[in-house]
Amino acid sequence: MPETKSTVQANQRALAEDMVALSHRIHAHPELGFQEQLASRWVGEALESGGFAVKRGVADLPTAFEATIGSGEFVVAVCAEYDALPDVGHACGHNVIASAAVTAALSLAPLVDDLGITLKVMGTPAEEGGGGKILMLDAGVFEGVHAAMMVHPSPREDVAMRALAVAHLQVEYLGKTAHASAAPEKGINAGDALAIAQVAIALLRQQLPTNCQVHGITTHGGEAPNVIPGRTAASYYIRSTTLASLEEVRPKIERCFEAGAVGSGAELRITEQSPPYSEFVTDEDLARFYRQNAESLGRVFAPFGEGERPMGGSTDMANISMRIPAIHPMLGIDCGDSVNHQPEFAAHCAGPSADRALLDGGLAMAWTIVDVANDQRIRERLLSSGGLH
Repeated sequence: MPETKSTVQANQRALAEDMVALSHRIHAHPELGFQEQLASRWVGEALESGGFAVKRGVADLPTAFEATIGSGEFVVAVCAEYDALPDVGHACGHNVIASAAVTAALSLAPLVDDLGITLKVMGTPAEEGGGGKILMLDAGVFEGVHAAMMVHPSPREDVAMRALAVAHLQVEYLGKTAHASAAPEKGINAGDALAIAQVAIALLRQQLPTNCQVHGITTHGGEAPNVIPGRTAASYYIRSTTLASLEEVRPKIERCFEAGAVGSGAELRITEQSPPYSEFVTDEDLARFYRQNAESLGRVFAPFGEGERPMGGSTDMANISMRIPAIHPMLGIDCGDSVNHQPEFAAHCAGPSADRALLDGGLAMAWTIVDVANDQRIRERLLSSGGLH
């Protein structure tokens, strides 16, 4: 076992320069969800160079892929994300995630037969609201996988992702345009509809459970000040601790949008940007191994102090965890006072601290896979589950 881990680490060190370069290349070319043509190709090519068979366009998603090496009965998947955010680029550090996944995979690749495993890397597009992993899960791409993992940059180290369930709603009101001065009575004001809904949601927040969040933006507010808006649109997220509690609160929010339609006379259309994301179920054995390995590399999991709280947010990796034993540790990087989804955080995701984090995270995942493959009890537990909870 120590010899195996030493070999994996030697492989990682030989890869380090190329892995950092991959991260920086993705960071310099941010692409939105389902449009990650460059990042998907670069990650797939890096895996092919290490002997992986790469199947592109899985689940009918052009920027999704499944890379495989080995033929062992125990199947482990490492997930790579590579989509960016509008305007702020890689402010969630998905370039780090992708490169860490490749680091883990290529460091382990020469040893898969000795470990008796099949190793997969899943290229998963559109985590930022598109639910690429859920679409791949529903299409059967994760069928037969016994354990799954990924790492994610963050302002601090944490062994688990405390994910909230979330619904992504696209809201549209259709009214009737008219001259705002000459003939306002001939219009149906879709702007009023959205304003009514926003006020209703603001008032409702007083009665919402503390485990519920609602936030959104207006994506289209009208055409000109002297034109009664005939169409408005907004993007809203509704979050709660679990899918069950999300479904309890969601109708209340939707009634606020309905109130906008009733009050203004506009037509309401609500569509979902993706399937709802779920809460995360962390596999304790995988998490324990990961933490031990990360700590051996000098990563520090400091306890949360008074007034501190774990990073919130949501991820489609949570839906994987509901079906397959999984972990989603957070990789702390030096980012000053910035946090994920800020442009300052994006800048740090191509800095020295992020480079160290991706190499540490990749190696810690690889070592965790070695540990699980060699621990007969845990291996048998995961095998007997058939890859599903």
